[in-house]
Amino acid sequence: MGRLKPQPSINAIEEEREDYEVNSSTKAALQCMINSEIGAMLAVMRRNVRWGGRYVSGDDQLEHSLIQSLKTLRRQIFSWPQDWQSVNPVMYLQPFLDVVRSDETGAPITGAALQSIYKILTLDILNVNTVNIEGAMHLVVDAVTSCRFEITDPISEEVVLTKILQVLLACLKGKASVVLSNEHICTIVNTCFRIVHQAGTKGELLQRIARHTMNELIRCIFSHLPDVDHTEKSLVKGGNSFKNKIPGVDADCNIGKSTENGSGPPDCVGQLSSGVLNSGSYGLVSRPIDENNSRTENGKYMLPYDMHLMAEPHGLPCMVEIFHFLCSLLNVVEHNGTGSGANSIAFDEDIPLFALDLINTAIELGGAVIRHHPRLLSLVQDELFQNLLQFGLSMSPLILSTVCSIVLNLYQHLRTELKLQLEAFFSCVILKLTQSRYDASYQQQEVAMEALVDFCRQKTFMVEMFANLDCDITCGNVFEELANLLSKSAFPVNCPLSSMHILALDGLIAVIQGMAERIGNGSVSSELNPLNLVEYTPFWMVKCENYGDFEHWVPFVRKRKYIKRRLMIGADHFNREPKKGLEFLQGTHLLPEKLDPQSVACFFRYTAGLDKNLVGDFLGNHDEFCVQVLHEFAKTFDFQDMNLDTALRLFLETFRLPGESQKIQRVLEAFSERYYEQSSQILANKDAALLLSYSLIMLNTDQHNVQVRKKMTEDDFIRNNRHINGGNDLPREFLSELYHSICKSEIKTTPEQGAGFSEMTPSRWIDLLHKSKKTSPYIVTDSKAYLDHDMFAIMSGPTIAAISVVFDHAEYEDVYQTCIDGFLAVAKISACHHLEDVLDDLVVSLCKFTTLLNPLSVEEPVLAFGDDAKARLATVTVFTIANRYGDFIRTGWRNILDCILRLHKLGLLPARVASDAADDSEMSSDPGHGKPLTNLMSSTHVQTAGTPRRSSGLMGRFSQLLSLDTEEPRSQPTEQQLAAHQRTLQTIQKCHVDSIFTESKFLQADSLLQLARALIWAGGRPQNGNASPEDEDTAVFCLELLIAITLNNRDRIGLLWPGVYDHIANIVQSTIIACALVEKAVFGLLRICQRLLPYKENLADELLRSLQLVLKLDARVADQYCDQITREVSRLVKANATHIRSSVGWRIIGSLLSITARHPEASESGFEALSFIMADGAHLSPANFVFCIDAAKQFAESRIGQVDRSVHAVDLMTGSSVSLIQWAKDAREAMAESESEKLFQDIGDMWLRLVQALRKVCLDQREEVRNHALLSLQTCLTGMDEIHVPVGLWPQCFEMVVFSLLDDLADIAQGNAQTQKEYRNMEGTLVLSLKLLHKVFLHRLRELYESPGFCKLWRNMISRIEKYMKLKAKKTEKLQELVPELLKNTLVVMKTKGILTPTTTLGGDNVWEQTWLSVNKTFPSMQSEVFPNEDSHSNQPELTKSRTQK
Repeated sequence: MGRLKPQPSINAIEEEREDYEVNSSTKAALQCMINSEIGAMLAVMRRNVRWGGRYVSGDDQLEHSLIQSLKTLRRQIFSWPQDWQSVNPVMYLQPFLDVVRSDETGAPITGAALQSIYKILTLDILNVNTVNIEGAMHLVVDAVTSCRFEITDPISEEVVLTKILQVLLACLKGKASVVLSNEHICTIVNTCFRIVHQAGTKGELLQRIARHTMNELIRCIFSHLPDVDHTEKSLVKGGNSFKNKIPGVDADCNIGKSTENGSGPPDCVGQLSSGVLNSGSYGLVSRPIDENNSRTENGKYMLPYDMHLMAEPHGLPCMVEIFHFLCSLLNVVEHNGTGSGANSIAFDEDIPLFALDLINTAIELGGAVIRHHPRLLSLVQDELFQNLLQFGLSMSPLILSTVCSIVLNLYQHLRTELKLQLEAFFSCVILKLTQSRYDASYQQQEVAMEALVDFCRQKTFMVEMFANLDCDITCGNVFEELANLLSKSAFPVNCPLSSMHILALDGLIAVIQGMAERIGNGSVSSELNPLNLVEYTPFWMVKCENYGDFEHWVPFVRKRKYIKRRLMIGADHFNREPKKGLEFLQGTHLLPEKLDPQSVACFFRYTAGLDKNLVGDFLGNHDEFCVQVLHEFAKTFDFQDMNLDTALRLFLETFRLPGESQKIQRVLEAFSERYYEQSSQILANKDAALLLSYSLIMLNTDQHNVQVRKKMTEDDFIRNNRHINGGNDLPREFLSELYHSICKSEIKTTPEQGAGFSEMTPSRWIDLLHKSKKTSPYIVTDSKAYLDHDMFAIMSGPTIAAISVVFDHAEYEDVYQTCIDGFLAVAKISACHHLEDVLDDLVVSLCKFTTLLNPLSVEEPVLAFGDDAKARLATVTVFTIANRYGDFIRTGWRNILDCILRLHKLGLLPARVASDAADDSEMSSDPGHGKPLTNLMSSTHVQTAGTPRRSSGLMGRFSQLLSLDTEEPRSQPTEQQLAAHQRTLQTIQKCHVDSIFTESKFLQADSLLQLARALIWAGGRPQNGNASPEDEDTAVFCLELLIAITLNNRDRIGLLWPGVYDHIANIVQSTIIACALVEKAVFGLLRICQRLLPYKENLADELLRSLQLVLKLDARVADQYCDQITREVSRLVKANATHIRSSVGWRIIGSLLSITARHPEASESGFEALSFIMADGAHLSPANFVFCIDAAKQFAESRIGQVDRSVHAVDLMTGSSVSLIQWAKDAREAMAESESEKLFQDIGDMWLRLVQALRKVCLDQREEVRNHALLSLQTCLTGMDEIHVPVGLWPQCFEMVVFSLLDDLADIAQGNAQTQKEYRNMEGTLVLSLKLLHKVFLHRLRELYESPGFCKLWRNMISRIEKYMKLKAKKTEKLQELVPELLKNTLVVMKTKGILTPTTTLGGDNVWEQTWLSVNKTFPSMQSEVFPNEDSHSNQPELTKSRTQK
């Protein structure tokens, strides 16, 4: 039980007996070797006359027993017939062992014997199959550890001691070591340590050999710990030692403990009390220590193993004893002072360093297996760790470094069992040493910081600190404090950068890079569910169902952290006003709506940062509720197995004891009641506990109040406490212990404010051990980023600030690169966890280091930039972040754009930064536009505006550097300048600035919108005439970039368009003179529309409506750009005519084309675009018909250009009627009756607009145009049978078109001389107009006759004929001849169709009567010619009669 598991190599020995037979030559060799050793041994002994021989009576010679035994062995060795494995090793070892044990031999003889034993042990003669191997090995150990010799000289003594160490180590390293018992292992370690201790007064070589041997022994022993069975059944139920229980053994093989107060004599420090070596002039000095009391200093009892287990082959028992012995070495030196009270290294650091090194070795080899052995684990948790906390504050950097290494090993292997111990180490050692408020030396601070950095390099360390401590309401915020410590320690405050700053930076970046590495491992939640408590749950009872499943523990720890934060906020409110603090916690459901004593007590108990004065006042209040809270508060403490003074210390540390006696009594009553419940072994009742507690408070005041001169003695204290234990006295030893404890350490009745503690007192340590048994299990995290979001949100701000400050102060490139790695890791984490504000802060910080935002104070900024490695690194990093993590940049785009603009001003940007993804295809598909028109115009107009253009692109800037101005000769650039410039160019190439904009289509919507807003902000709104050339150049460049990202994000144009449109509108509407900016705005707008219309039909109207801005241009600006605008509009129409479907868009297009009709340069392009739309009706539609007709009318009336173009415009108008006919036909075939009626009505209206437009062209001054327009009008009026113009529309058409045209032409014909001069050959036009009237009337006679107002229309027609007959104008002969003829023909047709017939009806609607009343006045004979058989006079009476009747 508790012994070693057989190792694989040992299994082969134990389970299968080897066929190991020494052949004759090997056997002879061994016999000769032993014989040789005997001879050497005898030779050494004979040098001393004492061993020369003895003669007594007679001739018999008697020899000394030692020599005789050697000679006997010499005689026998060659006569052993058996197999060598069958030879009992005692036979050939015993003579040498006798020499070692003899106190008559000197150092040389003893050394020779030890050498022989060592040689035998190292020849692999002995193994587990050897006869009586156990007895032999036990004899060797007993003899060597009991070695006796006369000291003749120091050198010889050291030689013997060295050989003893060799033999002991060989015993443990040989194959037969497994048969050694626990007792013998302890004896070996004890002997070795005594040599180590005594070597301090010997030579340096012996010291080193002894320490090395001790270390090797520990390694040999604890290397077997993983092979030990997991059992603890060997523990003794009682406390008796096994001393002197083993027959034949007079050594206590328990490793000796230090005396209770740890102040034993220096020469017996930690010795094993074997008592087999005599003191005096013989060998090692051994002074036994009292071991009957196995009680350790902190009051716990270490139960020894029983005799049986210690006699078994070695295993766990000896390891426990040895490990306890090593820990006890640390206890011995505590009294010398290792805390802040020591002025310097006032104690011997040799022993603790040696002990710590051995402990570290044991832990390294034992590893995680220690947790399976409760006794070893208990030693680590309690005694070892308490000593580590003490030695952690050592003034010796060596000790501190070793302590930190041990804790790191413990963290790696046993952290699940050391949760609170680790918290105490970081709170009481690391944080205390590295903070300025503790007077630690620089070396201490540096060692502590190095240790912390080592911890930070453990990938899961910070995560586990956060999950296990920061998210536990009973623990401190260790992660947060460590992160803040690293950040603050990296800040060089009023001093140059030091190794400490770099060290802290390494730790900080190690944490950040650990988070960045975990991102790729999954389990990263970009949107964490917001935490909120919807109902009251006792916060101290929140539990996790499964600490091994992240789906359970992750929400659990996040909830606990939320509760902890809210409690801290509640504490802050409570400290200002207790009532409001409690109300706040009720509002957040951390306290119930109706307060109960337990919840308030737990709030006081588990909330850090409370004002302990207020808590003490609340608990001491006489109010019934406060008294209940006080008793519930006391119940939160665990006083099990605690001394009264320890319990009282812990209780009073949580609040300030009130000063009033009544309040003190209430507090102590609650304490006493709780203490008696849990520790009633000595006290008879709770009253005894109360009285004794009062007595301790009084003693504490007496002993530690400077105003009390006469101090209470121990007897006084005991006398004062007579008969308080139920009428009996308490044990004197018990009271004496309390008295000395209070005298030694004051009870702080005014505890320190704030969370955590900076000093680990014994009482706090005991409390920590109690808590460790009840604390929640330690959560072991893996490589997933479960909690990184919450952690990074806490440390991001200080981290960015710290890295930035170090980067600012750094002077070496390796530090630069370390900072850059940190910046990139921060960016990656921020992006992964969607912490946009953090990423923006990072960008702002980095941009400052680029020097691109600094004023241009140097003569050659490009060369200065090339010489500044820090600025170049920062610049590359900024743009790397922008390209990699642009999705999560928000306000940081402004700073990035500032850098881009500076690079633009310096001429360092690539030429195509503002290009968009489709530029290449666009340029290649349009060979006539090898160079974009806008770029060509930009350079032209910027020069006219007085803005000098720099050479764009990297090579342009480089050529500027190398160019030699012929007017002002420049010196050739130096090699340094060329190198600096080359570095600058390489840096800009690494930045990939153009990718930000060409790849903007991959940006998330919010980031893209912020980028666009940043461009708008950076471009500004330069005022007319007030903007400098540089400002205008900047505005143009920003607008180019804005247009580029707009075109690259056509799928998200709806997101960008409002801002882009407003920006362009502001530019267009605020500009009254031509400049590059307004040019870029106008043509950029046209380009956006041209490129996006095919893809965004739902936004077509909005895009085209934006072109109204072109119409709002100042007249001077519009005139200058009209030709180019028209070309772009023409290109837009040709490319997107089929995509423009609404009347809104066509209205804008029509307006733009109409404007060009009267512009000398633009009219050709405008008419070309119009012809493209209207020719053959290819792109005419109901949506654009009216607007195209209006535009065509403008071109027809325009006198810019040749007459042929006006005639062509009229033909376009005429040809559009074909589209009307086709639409009508399609409507009849494809639509329902109700829908077709609506379309017919619309077609009628369009037709009316067409003839109205033609009517206006008929009044043109140019004869060819107006005559052609008249013929076209006639065609449109007579050739529209298929469109079925509504009957009621024809009278309207005659009134608005035909009659008004005749009237206008008549007026022109009769006009003044100037008019006659402008309008030549009007007679032909008048003739054509009358023919038009005649043909249209007759062609539409039936529709006109059926209309209600036919008579009125007829009268109007006759009146126009009469007017033309009487027209007073030059050259009207043809007209005079034509009028009667046309009238007659009209009357004949009306007669033929039965419209003009005699009737007896009188009145205004009588066609017959109305006709002849008008006609006969001008043409008296016309009636007889039309109606030759009718007697005009015969009708007169009838007409008269009719009128009379009427």
